[in-house]
Amino acid sequence: MKQDVQHTYKSNDTEEWLDRVFTRPIGYLWAKFFQRLGVHPNVVTMLSIIIGITSAFFFAHGSWRMEGSAGLMLNIIGILLMMWSNFYDSADGQLARMTGKKTQLGRILDGAASIMIFIPVYCALVWRCYQYHSIEFLWLHIADTEHNAIIYGLTLFALCLFSGFVCHSGQCRLADYYRQIHLFFLKGESGAELSTWTHQQQLYNAMPWRYHLIEKAFLKTYVNYTRQQEKATPAFQRLMQRLHHRYGKAGNAPESFCDEFRRRSLPLMPLTNILTFNTRSIALYLCCLVDLPWLYFVFEIVFMSVLCGYMHHKHEKMCNELLKSI
Repeated sequence: MKQDVQHTYKSNDTEEWLDRVFTRPIGYLWAKFFQRLGVHPNVVTMLSIIIGITSAFFFAHGSWRMEGSAGLMLNIIGILLMMWSNFYDSADGQLARMTGKKTQLGRILDGAASIMIFIPVYCALVWRCYQYHSIEFLWLHIADTEHNAIIYGLTLFALCLFSGFVCHSGQCRLADYYRQIHLFFLKGESGAELSTWTHQQQLYNAMPWRYHLIEKAFLKTYVNYTRQQEKATPAFQRLMQRLHHRYGKAGNAPESFCDEFRRRSLPLMPLTNILTFNTRSIALYLCCLVDLPWLYFVFEIVFMSVLCGYMHHKHEKMCNELLKSI
Protein backbone atom coordinates (compact mmCIF):
# COMPACT_ATOMS: atom_id res chain seq x y z
CA MET A 1 0.00 0.00 0.00
CA LYS A 2 2.89 2.37 0.75
CA GLN A 3 3.95 2.51 -2.89
CA ASP A 4 0.33 3.00 -4.01
CA VAL A 5 0.04 6.01 -1.67
CA GLN A 6 3.34 7.45 -2.94
CA HIS A 7 2.02 7.29 -6.50
CA THR A 8 -0.67 9.78 -5.46
CA TYR A 9 1.86 12.38 -4.24
CA LYS A 10 2.42 15.52 -6.27
CA SER A 11 6.11 14.88 -5.62
CA ASN A 12 8.37 13.67 -2.81
CA ASP A 13 9.97 17.14 -2.74
CA THR A 14 6.75 18.90 -1.77
CA GLU A 15 5.28 16.39 0.68
CA GLU A 16 5.35 17.21 4.40
CA TRP A 17 6.40 14.55 6.93
CA LEU A 18 3.05 14.58 8.75
CA ASP A 19 1.22 14.18 5.44
CA ARG A 20 3.41 11.22 4.45
CA VAL A 21 2.89 9.28 7.67
CA PHE A 22 -0.68 10.31 8.53
CA THR A 23 -2.78 12.42 6.15
CA ARG A 24 -1.88 10.84 2.79
CA PRO A 25 -2.40 7.19 3.86
CA ILE A 26 -5.83 7.98 5.31
CA GLY A 27 -6.66 10.25 2.37
CA TYR A 28 -5.72 7.42 0.01
CA LEU A 29 -8.21 5.07 1.69
CA TRP A 30 -10.93 7.67 1.28
CA ALA A 31 -9.86 8.23 -2.35
CA LYS A 32 -10.19 4.48 -3.02
CA PHE A 33 -13.62 4.51 -1.37
CA PHE A 34 -14.82 7.43 -3.49
CA GLN A 35 -13.30 5.85 -6.60
CA ARG A 36 -15.42 2.72 -6.11
CA LEU A 37 -18.52 4.89 -5.77
CA GLY A 38 -17.63 6.89 -8.89
CA VAL A 39 -17.55 10.19 -6.96
CA HIS A 40 -15.89 13.10 -8.77
CA PRO A 41 -12.91 14.77 -6.98
CA ASN A 42 -14.72 18.14 -7.00
CA VAL A 43 -17.54 16.61 -4.94
CA VAL A 44 -14.95 15.44 -2.39
CA THR A 45 -13.56 18.97 -2.25
CA MET A 46 -17.02 20.38 -1.53
CA LEU A 47 -17.55 17.79 1.21
CA SER A 48 -14.20 18.85 2.70
CA ILE A 49 -15.32 22.48 2.75
CA ILE A 50 -18.71 21.68 4.30
CA ILE A 51 -17.19 19.51 7.05
CA GLY A 52 -14.53 22.14 7.79
CA ILE A 53 -17.11 24.91 8.05
CA THR A 54 -19.24 22.75 10.38
CA SER A 55 -16.34 22.65 12.85
CA ALA A 56 -16.82 26.39 13.44
CA PHE A 57 -19.96 25.77 15.52
CA PHE A 58 -18.08 23.51 17.93
CA PHE A 59 -15.09 25.84 18.28
CA ALA A 60 -17.49 28.72 19.04
CA HIS A 61 -18.84 26.94 22.14
CA GLY A 62 -15.75 25.06 23.29
CA SER A 63 -14.66 27.05 26.33
CA TRP A 64 -13.88 24.51 29.05
CA ARG A 65 -13.29 27.34 31.53
CA MET A 66 -16.95 28.32 31.27
CA GLU A 67 -18.59 25.10 30.13
CA GLY A 68 -16.41 22.47 31.80
CA SER A 69 -16.11 19.00 30.29
CA ALA A 70 -18.90 19.78 27.79
CA GLY A 71 -16.82 22.65 26.40
CA LEU A 72 -13.75 20.42 26.17
CA MET A 73 -15.77 17.81 24.27
CA LEU A 74 -16.99 20.46 21.82
CA ASN A 75 -13.36 21.43 21.19
CA ILE A 76 -12.43 17.82 20.52
CA ILE A 77 -15.36 17.42 18.09
CA GLY A 78 -14.26 20.60 16.27
CA ILE A 79 -10.70 19.25 16.00
CA LEU A 80 -11.90 15.89 14.69
CA LEU A 81 -14.07 17.61 12.08
CA MET A 82 -11.13 19.74 10.91
CA MET A 83 -9.00 16.60 10.64
CA TRP A 84 -11.76 14.84 8.69
CA SER A 85 -11.98 17.85 6.39
CA ASN A 86 -8.23 17.66 5.83
CA PHE A 87 -8.42 13.95 4.97
CA TYR A 88 -10.95 14.81 2.26
CA ASP A 89 -8.78 17.73 1.11
CA SER A 90 -5.98 15.21 0.62
CA ALA A 91 -8.30 12.62 -0.94
CA ASP A 92 -9.64 14.95 -3.64
CA GLY A 93 -6.18 15.52 -5.13
CA GLN A 94 -5.22 11.88 -4.74
CA LEU A 95 -8.47 10.82 -6.40
CA ALA A 96 -7.90 13.26 -9.26
CA ARG A 97 -4.42 11.85 -9.88
CA MET A 98 -5.68 8.25 -9.61
CA THR A 99 -8.54 8.77 -12.07
CA GLY A 100 -7.12 11.53 -14.28
CA LYS A 101 -10.17 13.69 -13.49
CA LYS A 102 -8.29 16.96 -13.10
CA THR A 103 -10.32 20.08 -13.85
CA GLN A 104 -9.79 23.83 -13.76
CA LEU A 105 -12.65 24.15 -11.27
CA GLY A 106 -11.01 21.54 -9.06
CA ARG A 107 -7.77 23.52 -8.99
CA ILE A 108 -9.67 26.70 -8.11
CA LEU A 109 -11.74 25.02 -5.40
CA ASP A 110 -8.65 23.43 -3.89
CA GLY A 111 -6.94 26.81 -3.64
CA ALA A 112 -10.04 28.49 -2.17
CA ALA A 113 -10.94 25.70 0.28
CA SER A 114 -8.61 26.82 3.06
CA ILE A 115 -10.02 30.36 3.18
CA MET A 116 -13.60 29.12 2.83
CA ILE A 117 -13.08 26.87 5.86
CA PHE A 118 -10.99 29.12 8.08
CA ILE A 119 -13.01 32.35 7.79
CA PRO A 120 -16.13 30.96 9.56
CA VAL A 121 -13.82 29.26 12.08
CA TYR A 122 -12.11 32.61 12.73
CA CYS A 123 -15.49 34.29 13.24
CA ALA A 124 -16.41 31.50 15.66
CA LEU A 125 -13.26 32.21 17.65
CA VAL A 126 -14.18 35.91 17.85
CA TRP A 127 -17.66 35.01 19.11
CA ARG A 128 -16.14 32.68 21.67
CA CYS A 129 -13.76 35.39 22.90
CA TYR A 130 -16.65 37.86 23.14
CA GLN A 131 -18.77 35.40 25.12
CA TYR A 132 -16.00 34.15 27.45
CA HIS A 133 -13.58 36.94 28.27
CA SER A 134 -13.49 37.12 32.08
CA ILE A 135 -9.87 35.95 32.48
CA GLU A 136 -8.59 38.28 29.76
CA PHE A 137 -10.38 41.24 31.36
CA LEU A 138 -8.93 40.24 34.73
CA TRP A 139 -5.41 40.14 33.26
CA LEU A 140 -5.90 43.54 31.61
CA HIS A 141 -7.65 45.07 34.66
CA ILE A 142 -10.70 45.93 32.54
CA ALA A 143 -14.17 46.18 34.07
CA ASP A 144 -16.36 43.35 32.82
CA THR A 145 -19.18 45.47 31.38
CA GLU A 146 -21.26 44.98 28.25
CA HIS A 147 -19.76 48.13 26.71
CA ASN A 148 -16.19 46.88 27.21
CA ALA A 149 -17.15 43.43 25.94
CA ILE A 150 -18.51 44.91 22.70
CA ILE A 151 -15.34 46.96 22.18
CA TYR A 152 -13.26 43.86 22.90
CA GLY A 153 -15.32 41.81 20.43
CA LEU A 154 -15.11 44.44 17.68
CA THR A 155 -11.34 44.75 18.17
CA LEU A 156 -10.93 41.00 17.85
CA PHE A 157 -13.18 40.99 14.78
CA ALA A 158 -10.91 43.56 13.11
CA LEU A 159 -7.95 41.39 14.09
CA CYS A 160 -9.76 38.37 12.63
CA LEU A 161 -10.32 40.13 9.29
CA PHE A 162 -6.67 41.16 9.06
CA SER A 163 -5.48 37.72 10.13
CA GLY A 164 -7.72 35.90 7.66
CA PHE A 165 -7.88 38.06 4.55
CA VAL A 166 -4.39 39.56 4.69
CA CYS A 167 -2.14 37.13 6.58
CA HIS A 168 -3.71 33.71 6.03
CA SER A 169 -4.74 34.21 2.41
CA GLY A 170 -1.47 35.93 1.48
CA GLN A 171 0.71 33.31 3.17
CA CYS A 172 -1.12 30.34 1.63
CA ARG A 173 -1.24 32.01 -1.79
CA LEU A 174 2.52 32.56 -1.83
CA ALA A 175 3.31 29.11 -0.42
CA ASP A 176 1.11 27.46 -3.04
CA TYR A 177 2.82 29.48 -5.80
CA TYR A 178 6.30 28.47 -4.67
CA ARG A 179 5.27 24.81 -4.60
CA GLN A 180 3.89 25.01 -8.13
CA ILE A 181 7.06 26.78 -9.30
CA HIS A 182 9.16 24.01 -7.79
CA LEU A 183 7.00 21.35 -9.47
CA PHE A 184 7.33 23.21 -12.78
CA PHE A 185 11.13 22.95 -12.75
CA LEU A 186 10.99 19.43 -11.33
CA LYS A 187 8.36 17.85 -13.60
CA GLY A 188 7.82 20.34 -16.40
CA GLU A 189 4.63 22.03 -17.51
CA SER A 190 2.52 18.86 -17.30
CA GLY A 191 3.55 18.18 -13.69
CA ALA A 192 2.63 21.59 -12.27
CA GLU A 193 -0.43 23.81 -12.10
CA LEU A 194 1.52 26.96 -12.87
CA SER A 195 -0.40 29.51 -14.90
CA THR A 196 -0.34 33.23 -15.57
CA TRP A 197 -3.12 35.60 -14.68
CA THR A 198 -3.39 36.75 -18.31
CA HIS A 199 -4.07 33.16 -19.39
CA GLN A 200 -6.70 32.79 -16.68
CA GLN A 201 -8.26 36.09 -17.76
CA GLN A 202 -8.48 34.78 -21.34
CA LEU A 203 -10.23 31.64 -20.08
CA TYR A 204 -12.62 33.81 -18.09
CA ASN A 205 -13.41 36.04 -21.08
CA ALA A 206 -13.99 33.04 -23.34
CA MET A 207 -16.32 31.22 -20.92
CA PRO A 208 -20.02 32.06 -21.32
CA TRP A 209 -22.10 32.82 -18.26
CA ARG A 210 -24.88 30.51 -19.43
CA TYR A 211 -24.48 27.03 -17.90
CA HIS A 212 -21.17 28.12 -16.31
CA LEU A 213 -22.32 30.56 -13.62
CA ILE A 214 -20.58 28.95 -10.64
CA GLU A 215 -17.43 27.99 -12.55
CA LYS A 216 -17.09 31.47 -14.06
CA ALA A 217 -17.56 33.13 -10.66
CA PHE A 218 -14.82 30.96 -9.14
CA LEU A 219 -12.59 31.57 -12.17
CA LYS A 220 -12.88 35.32 -11.59
CA THR A 221 -11.49 34.86 -8.08
CA TYR A 222 -8.71 32.71 -9.52
CA VAL A 223 -7.74 35.45 -11.97
CA ASN A 224 -7.19 37.77 -9.01
CA TYR A 225 -5.43 34.96 -7.09
CA THR A 226 -2.84 34.42 -9.84
CA ARG A 227 -2.42 38.15 -10.42
CA GLN A 228 -1.56 38.67 -6.75
CA GLN A 229 0.90 35.76 -6.88
CA GLU A 230 2.74 37.37 -9.79
CA LYS A 231 2.64 40.83 -8.22
CA ALA A 232 4.30 39.47 -5.06
CA THR A 233 7.18 37.81 -6.96
CA PRO A 234 8.87 40.39 -9.26
CA ALA A 235 12.26 38.62 -9.35
CA PHE A 236 10.69 35.33 -10.41
CA GLN A 237 8.65 37.10 -13.10
CA ARG A 238 11.84 38.64 -14.51
CA LEU A 239 13.48 35.19 -14.47
CA MET A 240 10.57 33.64 -16.39
CA GLN A 241 10.67 36.46 -18.93
CA ARG A 242 14.39 35.90 -19.47
CA LEU A 243 13.86 32.15 -19.93
CA HIS A 244 11.04 32.81 -22.38
CA HIS A 245 13.20 35.25 -24.35
CA ARG A 246 16.23 32.95 -24.38
CA TYR A 247 14.55 29.56 -25.00
CA GLY A 248 11.19 30.38 -26.55
CA LYS A 249 9.37 29.44 -23.35
CA ALA A 250 10.39 28.68 -19.77
CA GLY A 251 9.58 24.99 -20.22
CA ASN A 252 12.43 24.72 -22.74
CA ALA A 253 15.09 25.73 -20.20
CA PRO A 254 18.11 23.36 -20.12
CA GLU A 255 17.97 20.42 -17.73
CA SER A 256 21.05 21.73 -15.93
CA PHE A 257 19.23 24.99 -15.13
CA CYS A 258 16.11 23.11 -13.94
CA ASP A 259 18.26 20.91 -11.70
CA GLU A 260 19.97 23.95 -10.19
CA PHE A 261 16.62 25.68 -9.59
CA ARG A 262 15.27 22.54 -7.90
CA ARG A 263 18.37 22.19 -5.74
CA ARG A 264 18.12 25.76 -4.49
CA SER A 265 14.34 25.76 -4.15
CA LEU A 266 14.16 22.47 -2.23
CA PRO A 267 15.14 23.94 1.21
CA LEU A 268 12.16 26.30 0.94
CA MET A 269 9.59 23.53 0.51
CA PRO A 270 9.33 22.78 4.27
CA LEU A 271 8.49 26.47 4.78
CA THR A 272 5.71 26.31 2.20
CA ASN A 273 4.27 23.34 4.09
CA ILE A 274 4.44 25.12 7.45
CA LEU A 275 2.55 28.05 5.96
CA THR A 276 -0.35 25.96 4.69
CA PHE A 277 -2.56 23.62 6.74
CA ASN A 278 -0.82 21.34 9.24
CA THR A 279 1.14 23.82 11.38
CA ARG A 280 -1.67 26.33 11.19
CA SER A 281 -4.31 23.84 12.29
CA ILE A 282 -2.17 22.41 15.11
CA ALA A 283 -1.68 25.94 16.45
CA LEU A 284 -5.45 26.46 16.24
CA TYR A 285 -6.14 23.22 18.12
CA LEU A 286 -3.68 24.08 20.90
CA CYS A 287 -4.99 27.65 21.33
CA CYS A 288 -8.54 26.32 21.62
CA LEU A 289 -7.59 23.52 24.00
CA VAL A 290 -5.82 25.93 26.38
CA ASP A 291 -8.89 28.17 26.00
CA LEU A 292 -7.02 31.19 24.63
CA PRO A 293 -8.38 31.32 21.06
CA TRP A 294 -7.23 34.93 20.51
CA LEU A 295 -3.66 33.65 20.80
CA TYR A 296 -4.07 31.99 17.40
CA PHE A 297 -4.46 35.38 15.69
CA VAL A 298 -1.25 36.56 17.35
CA PHE A 299 0.50 33.41 16.14
CA GLU A 300 -0.67 33.93 12.58
CA ILE A 301 -0.03 37.67 12.39
CA VAL A 302 3.39 37.59 14.05
CA PHE A 303 5.10 34.20 13.68
CA MET A 304 3.61 33.09 10.36
CA SER A 305 4.10 36.54 8.81
CA VAL A 306 7.78 36.58 9.79
CA LEU A 307 8.21 33.09 8.36
CA CYS A 308 6.45 34.07 5.15
CA GLY A 309 8.59 37.19 4.81
CA TYR A 310 11.75 35.13 5.23
CA MET A 311 10.59 32.59 2.62
CA HIS A 312 9.73 35.38 0.18
CA HIS A 313 13.11 37.06 0.69
CA LYS A 314 15.02 33.81 0.11
CA HIS A 315 13.06 32.92 -3.03
CA GLU A 316 13.41 36.36 -4.59
CA LYS A 317 17.13 36.39 -3.79
CA MET A 318 17.51 32.95 -5.40
CA CYS A 319 15.69 34.12 -8.54
CA ASN A 320 17.87 37.24 -8.83
CA GLU A 321 21.02 35.13 -8.54
CA LEU A 322 19.79 32.62 -11.14
CA LEU A 323 18.85 35.50 -13.42
CA LYS A 324 22.45 36.66 -13.46
CA SER A 325 23.62 33.17 -14.43
CA ILE A 326 21.59 33.06 -17.67
